[in-house]
Amino acid sequence: MSDPRGEVWLPDLCRMHRVAAMLGMAELVVVVLALAPSAAAGWTLAQFLYASGLALWTALAVTGALCVSRRTLSDLPQALGSVAAVSLAGVIAWVCAGIVHGLYSVMGEMPGGIAPAGFWRFSLGCAAMVALISALALRHFYVSDRWSAQVLAHAQAQADALQARIRPHFLFNSMNLIAGLVRRDADVAERAVLDLSDLFRAALVAGETSSTLRGEIELAQRYLSIESLRLGERLHVEWQLDESVPWTLPMPQLVLQPLVENAVLHGISKLPEGGVIELSVHREAGALRLLIRNPAPEPGTAHLPLGNGAGHACRNIAHRLGYRFGPAARMTGGWSDGYYECAITLPLNEVSS
Repeated sequence: MSDPRGEVWLPDLCRMHRVAAMLGMAELVVVVLALAPSAAAGWTLAQFLYASGLALWTALAVTGALCVSRRTLSDLPQALGSVAAVSLAGVIAWVCAGIVHGLYSVMGEMPGGIAPAGFWRFSLGCAAMVALISALALRHFYVSDRWSAQVLAHAQAQADALQARIRPHFLFNSMNLIAGLVRRDADVAERAVLDLSDLFRAALVAGETSSTLRGEIELAQRYLSIESLRLGERLHVEWQLDESVPWTLPMPQLVLQPLVENAVLHGISKLPEGGVIELSVHREAGALRLLIRNPAPEPGTAHLPLGNGAGHACRNIAHRLGYRFGPAARMTGGWSDGYYECAITLPLNEVSS
């Protein structure tokens, strides 16, 4: 029975870094053998070079064969395909060792004093070593690929969860607002509908496409435009945008808007007098820094600035930023002196600059 998922499960050895890893492991084996304690005299430089040539030649041949036969081997059940892949590596090593032994036999003795053992001991010994090392390498690459796939699937699931949470909130609150505006101010209601459609369009593709820094800021502005209609004079917004920031920097969808939503729902809307949301985007020591600051109830009161929903959104965003920008991406948040502040720091490289 073939793999029910129908996927190519055998690790891809056609990638350059995988080829380099296979060659590196082959050379490492030669180094270990050369350094191993032995009753015989130590290896000469010539012997080390000849052994390295055999190891690298064999590793390149095995890697190329597994690269070419990857899809064919993946059509087999994993257990049988794994045995076939390791056996293929052993057969190739046996052939390579046999060719080298034949050359030794024809030349009598290679320069440097190398006198290989008998044909079967030499060729089968090399084949066994290569088979074992190939099995370990394939297992390592397989686990690495599965881990990467799980991380990607988790990031996708987090984006889907955020998307599902945002849809009903936008739908019910915004549609009620627009319904009240239709008769009073049709132009404002039309603008609100357009803003709402842009927000929904972003939510629908949150886990499928990426956005840019400019796109994320525009989405946050559209959201705040709708909320300003609902809260009126209770909501004020102050933007501080550094024009030198990389506006086309790729970012995950719906990163800034949910944080702005938290500032409104868990901060401004819970205060009778409302308040000002301060948003700044600027460069700072080779990094992009986004800061959201808003008045909020004191922690321990009935309404926390990070309730269950808000905490889920922040964890979601932190996870997706970490997956997109790596460990250098940071997201912090905390309440102090009547204000809640959330800060995002993203690394900037030469391309994004």
